[in-house]
Amino acid sequence: MKQNKLNLFSFTMIVVGLVIGMGIFRAAATSAKYAINPSVYFSAWIIGGIVALCGALTYAEIGSRYPVTGGYYKVFAKAYHPSIAFAINCLILVSNAASLSGVAIIGSGYILKLFPGEWNDIHKAILSSIAIIIFYIINLRGLKMSSIAQNILMLIKIGMILVLIVALFFPIHYADNSVALQLTDSGAMNWIKSLGMSLVAVSFTYGGYQQTINFGNEVDKPAKNIPRGIFIGIAIIIILYLLVNLSYYNIVGFDRMKGEREIAYVVIDKVFGEKGAIVFSAFLFLGVLAYVNGLLMSNPRVMYAMGDDGSLPAIFAKKNEKTAVFSFSLTVFAAACIIILFFMQQFEKILAFTIFLDCFGMVLSSATIFWFRKKTKHLDGTGIYKMKLFPLFPLIFIAAYTFVGISIAMDYKNNDYAALTGLGVLVVFVILYFLFKKKKDGESKNEL
Repeated sequence: MKQNKLNLFSFTMIVVGLVIGMGIFRAAATSAKYAINPSVYFSAWIIGGIVALCGALTYAEIGSRYPVTGGYYKVFAKAYHPSIAFAINCLILVSNAASLSGVAIIGSGYILKLFPGEWNDIHKAILSSIAIIIFYIINLRGLKMSSIAQNILMLIKIGMILVLIVALFFPIHYADNSVALQLTDSGAMNWIKSLGMSLVAVSFTYGGYQQTINFGNEVDKPAKNIPRGIFIGIAIIIILYLLVNLSYYNIVGFDRMKGEREIAYVVIDKVFGEKGAIVFSAFLFLGVLAYVNGLLMSNPRVMYAMGDDGSLPAIFAKKNEKTAVFSFSLTVFAAACIIILFFMQQFEKILAFTIFLDCFGMVLSSATIFWFRKKTKHLDGTGIYKMKLFPLFPLIFIAAYTFVGISIAMDYKNNDYAALTGLGVLVVFVILYFLFKKKKDGESKNEL
């Protein structure tokens, strides 16, 4: 029914809400660290927005052509071999766990600013683990409690971004960027290499648009409202991100940005004083908890779906009858987050690992648009969303994530072989698929 469909405004706000996360409060410093000059830095943020636009349009059409519950797993299983569906879906779960760990470290870095002392990466990992455990317990209590917490904490994240943009109106605190603006003859190849590494952090902050795959069948007048909502939503996000980055650049200074971790703290401290920075950090930590809580809510449900259809052992589909919580899946996912925290500890290492895993998922999932276009031609003209300028958008998206993946692989000395680790995880999941399948087939024969 029409009244149950998402209108243009609602869908636009969903796009904005899916993308804007906590990465902007930390990943900007990492992006600047790899940028050889401001032109690389700001180019990376603009390109990241364009790639997000191409991805969102691609996933929206996939969702329109194949509107099923189950997201990526069903799409992969339909277009590829089930082993690929299993392995990539597990990769996405591991990537989400790594993403949660990375964001938790962001929050820990800010909250520890409030306490005197020399805090290292181990301290941040311990504090992050405590936050994960707390929200693990909250989610064990049931969906109602966790969703209320999520709604309250999401408002904090939006407020933090607006405060950083307001800082732009205090030019008295601007840093001297004259040295950074001096043109250097670095060569085209060095510029491109720098752009690739800078895009790794940018990709982290622009993630989330792929979830438009779940809304293709729920939007009113999809052929008209989906592209408009995505264009408007991504445009809003690009503007907000550029304004925040302009604030970092003007107030912190490009050279200093490269060495900062809690970059937003520096902006607020400089403009609004120490008390303002303390309040900001406290609220930002609460915003980080919203992200932690959100992933602890959603990812166990994917594991439940995989356990329910036999892709994972049946224990993953076990549900607490009293609270309706997928207790085993939730426990496994929370444990994976904590293991990644202590295995990598540093935000940059977690970032390289999670984005490299994302590269596999993004490239293979977006490529299914070519398969679905061919197999669902009968849906053309029936009112579904069909992107214009095809195949330009998906090709840009695939090329961009291939470029980022190669950049991570080439920087193996600085990220502890994140690409090699990611490939190893992928191989392990493919092997596990066939082991589970062999066991399942054996059980079926025994029943006969």
